[in-house]
Amino acid sequence: MFMFMSDTLTLSQFTGLTESGAASTGSTLSTGDLRRKYDFGDKVSELSIPQDPYFRFLAKLRKQPVNDTQFKFTEERPSFHKRYTYVVAHGTNSSVSTTADATVTATNIAAGDTYYFKLGSDYKTAGNIGNVYDANSGARSNTIAIGATGTRPNWIFEGLVLKVPFGSDYQTPNDFILGRVQSVTYSGEYAIVELLVTRTLGTSTNNELQWLSATAPMSATYDVSHANILAGLESKKTYAAGNAFGKGSGYPDTWADNPYSTGYGQTQIFKTALGMDNSTRAVEFRYARNEMARLWMNKLVDHKWDLEHAALFSSQYTDASGIQYTQGALDYIVKYGNIFSLTHSSKTADDFLDDMSQYVDPRYNSMNATLFLVDKYTYNWMNKLSGYFNNNVQISPNFRTELMFKGVSDKLGVAVTKFSTIYGDMNVVHDPHLDGTGVHIMAINLNGVKYRPLVGNGINRDTSVYVGVQTLENSGVDKRVDLILTEAGIEMSLPETHAVWKS
Repeated sequence: MFMFMSDTLTLSQFTGLTESGAASTGSTLSTGDLRRKYDFGDKVSELSIPQDPYFRFLAKLRKQPVNDTQFKFTEERPSFHKRYTYVVAHGTNSSVSTTADATVTATNIAAGDTYYFKLGSDYKTAGNIGNVYDANSGARSNTIAIGATGTRPNWIFEGLVLKVPFGSDYQTPNDFILGRVQSVTYSGEYAIVELLVTRTLGTSTNNELQWLSATAPMSATYDVSHANILAGLESKKTYAAGNAFGKGSGYPDTWADNPYSTGYGQTQIFKTALGMDNSTRAVEFRYARNEMARLWMNKLVDHKWDLEHAALFSSQYTDASGIQYTQGALDYIVKYGNIFSLTHSSKTADDFLDDMSQYVDPRYNSMNATLFLVDKYTYNWMNKLSGYFNNNVQISPNFRTELMFKGVSDKLGVAVTKFSTIYGDMNVVHDPHLDGTGVHIMAINLNGVKYRPLVGNGINRDTSVYVGVQTLENSGVDKRVDLILTEAGIEMSLPETHAVWKS
């Protein structure tokens, strides 16, 4: 294998070929540094691998040109499941106690009584931006605490009915009350509501609010960093449960959500050059007569390989020289998206399905991933789990498991393996770029990612080959230099719709 670096390739650099193979030693006859034509056959073994599965899907399915090197985009999140709050204080009057624990005196919430609750939320009302799940420390820059700036629950109005969860202890909901909002006042980011109780508790022992602990007062520092609907947060939410008005009453107050937020991205310039002196270009080689043409095939692969790496690993940044770097999916998800844990030796199919139930919960993420990129170890792990059931637990022709192999198909030249789960089909692709990264699965919602080549004023900066940017005719120098150039960015949006599983 030739190992050299130069801005212009010359004949003297094509040296070093010895007669040996990967698994055997050749004869004592020297092939020759210049690969002269000895009596070899015309076949050359060639290793072909899927170099760029992720970028291929982006370029083919999610391409949208942009006319500026810095571009903005809009995210939209529905508010269907956003009318919820958490109780952070309570009492028998509007001066709600901030030191009370989870216990409410049962006789204070009998039907017809009024009771007061202080309510706060953990999502931004501008854009309906909520928390993401993080199986690790949860110390993320985009964690939104209850009562954080911009989280005021402004959808509460007089006449609305709220459902407040209760239980026999502070973390096991098994009962609730219903109450009609008689009045609502705002204190900073919190709403203090007066409720007329319309449904009381089933028993007087179910008088524990869903709370931070058995005795400690609730506070704005309640841990929402893991955003675990399945195991924690959902049981503590107070939801809107309809509304009620009297005969002949007037129209109620109204509210409008703001489902839109904006993000930005930027393009990056990628260049791959090939220069060769004209004497070397004129020499006929064995295996591939035209060395310039052979190298061009490799340079195109190199260029696409670089685009794939940037689409995965790049971090959006502008350096001191003004050079721009675009946003990669893996960097974006690890910073802003969902993070689940996966240790192959201990992760079970049931554990993985618990993760999936959290990831695709419609109250949290209304869009399922359309592509799962995995490393080789995980690809084997998923097939082994599925293969065990398929091959060893066949019960009937209609038998179905929670994780079942359904087949392999070709999509855009990429082998896509489909696994059936109770949460929908998973389209799984082995991406060699993830091998050795510590990230085992990257779930991509293709509706939240775009390939944005720069196109404007009649100039297309998508991948192009520029032949002869330097030639003997235009420079007087006896060589030719060609160039591959791409100026494009990756748009990543809606972080809650993407996820990684990592060690």
